[in-house]
Amino acid sequence: MTPLQLVFLLTAALTLVAAFRVVTTRNLVHAALWLVVTLFGVAVLFVLLNAPFLAVVQVVVYIGAIAVLFIFAIMLTRREMRDQGAQLNKGWWAAALVSLLTFGGLFWLTRSWDGFTRTAAPLPTGQDTLSALGKALVSPDAFVLPFEIASVLLLAALVGAVYVAYREK
Repeated sequence: MTPLQLVFLLTAALTLVAAFRVVTTRNLVHAALWLVVTLFGVAVLFVLLNAPFLAVVQVVVYIGAIAVLFIFAIMLTRREMRDQGAQLNKGWWAAALVSLLTFGGLFWLTRSWDGFTRTAAPLPTGQDTLSALGKALVSPDAFVLPFEIASVLLLAALVGAVYVAYREK
């Protein structure tokens, strides 16, 4: 096992544990801090994938802005910091069943894929990764459809936030 693979496995394990702690901890401030650890782990994974621009965006936008905003919002509400409600609802078994079926379906789909055993070719040294990312995001042969779907999803979230925040006079 190479040192790069070891760093990947340790970072992936830490990211998964931190993501699990985000949704299982009862203290809201601790959940926000575990979210910071999770997002930092994703930034390290971007570095391992030779995507330094995405790693910097991850740190600056998500850790530097959104996670700090969550922490300030939690602290400024001056509420009880522990969640007092029930942690499970009556349909937890259905959610567990759907997640197990989804995992089983993904495992079945990827069991014969040879992408797990191959290694990616290294990037050419003279290639500008930022311009390659920009071209891939708008190229019809690459990621234009997921890029546009994400923009529509963000627009729907914005409209939903305005609707929820709007109060009739």
